[in-house]
Amino acid sequence: MSAVQRLEAALARIASPDLEGKKAFTAVFTESARREAEAADRRETSGQSLGPLDGRIVSVKALYDVAGTVTTAGSAVLRGLPPAAKDAAVVQRLRAAGAVIIGKTQMTEYAFSALGTNPHDGTPGNPRDRQWVPGGSSSGAVVSVVDGMAEIAIGSDTGGSIRIPAALSGAVGFKPTRGRVPLDGSFSLSSSLDTLGPIASSVRDCALTDQVLSEEGSGALSAAPAESFKLTVAHGRLFDRCEPEILAAFEDALARLRKAGLRIADGSMDKALDDVAAIDKIGTFPSIELGATLVGLGVTSLDGIDPKTRVRIEAGANIKAVDYVRMVRLRDAAVRAFEASFESDEAFIVPTTPIRAPLLSAVESDAGFHEANGLVLRNPRVANMLDCPSVSLPLPINGLPAGLMLIGRRNADRKLLEIAAAIEAILQR
Repeated sequence: MSAVQRLEAALARIASPDLEGKKAFTAVFTESARREAEAADRRETSGQSLGPLDGRIVSVKALYDVAGTVTTAGSAVLRGLPPAAKDAAVVQRLRAAGAVIIGKTQMTEYAFSALGTNPHDGTPGNPRDRQWVPGGSSSGAVVSVVDGMAEIAIGSDTGGSIRIPAALSGAVGFKPTRGRVPLDGSFSLSSSLDTLGPIASSVRDCALTDQVLSEEGSGALSAAPAESFKLTVAHGRLFDRCEPEILAAFEDALARLRKAGLRIADGSMDKALDDVAAIDKIGTFPSIELGATLVGLGVTSLDGIDPKTRVRIEAGANIKAVDYVRMVRLRDAAVRAFEASFESDEAFIVPTTPIRAPLLSAVESDAGFHEANGLVLRNPRVANMLDCPSVSLPLPINGLPAGLMLIGRRNADRKLLEIAAAIEAILQR
């Protein structure tokens, strides 16, 4: 199908009353997307393609600047800001690669929770069952991909916000090493932890998108040969409180990987988790750094912010500067120590989240929300705190989706994607 045909199909799905387009998107760029699709088809016909993303239908999270639109980051408080004067750096790179930008997608307020709920603009239901949360904070992003409203979605990941919705809604999500993709023109939840990356239906599409966003690497992704890497199962606390169904599916996946000839060892990340816990005893980076972002935007009052978000911002406001500096230094040491412990051919493997998507009704109360939010964040945020690339793959399981997460060595992003491609191929057989 041509880019125009695929775009029109995506637009029809956004408009369909049977789907969640109105909740998944905060803005739809119908006319500009049609012009971009037509241009992509002309390039294809003339043999002047701009590359593998030329003509691909891409959505971008509502925390990215798109010229002429307000960057609300899922917040009613920011709706009065002036429209962005220019596109965010990643949007510029996508357009230069010929991507068709179909619209901006819904998210949790300020990207500061992992379930995907938003009391201001509405919450898109999980594509597999609308009664369940989609995962967040990139909620609209994952719904746009799984519901066929976009082929690729650009999200953000500060503590799991790409990988969690991918796991809970049945997609592939990739979080790069921090600094691999420029943050210019994106709303900052945490200047220490923010990363930008794709959600898609395959590792291949995530890798192609990463090439464009990072401007690193070229050519099609090759699956890593079985003998070129080993997987280490991070036994210990990352398996605590796992649903029995997830544990069973994870063990079944490991058995299939072993049968295919992959090297799988037993190990642990508990020492690194201790280092992270020492930081958490002082405070959390998003709670502190989001406050600074809001002040920079002229937000002088927390009125109008979702109480579930507000309480976390208020907690950060009470952290002293000396304690914040301690957190930075402890994290730097933790990152170095974990990097030094990695073998060159190693990737850790764990369930992305210990639970599958909870019911939307179950997270309406503060207690239910904070319990589920903490559980789904627990495993993914480790990669953010230790500054590692990480990818979530669909874990074969009956019923609601779950994810299998890989954590790679810092700055070994391409290698991790090659490993992920090898695992994906085995699990899809």
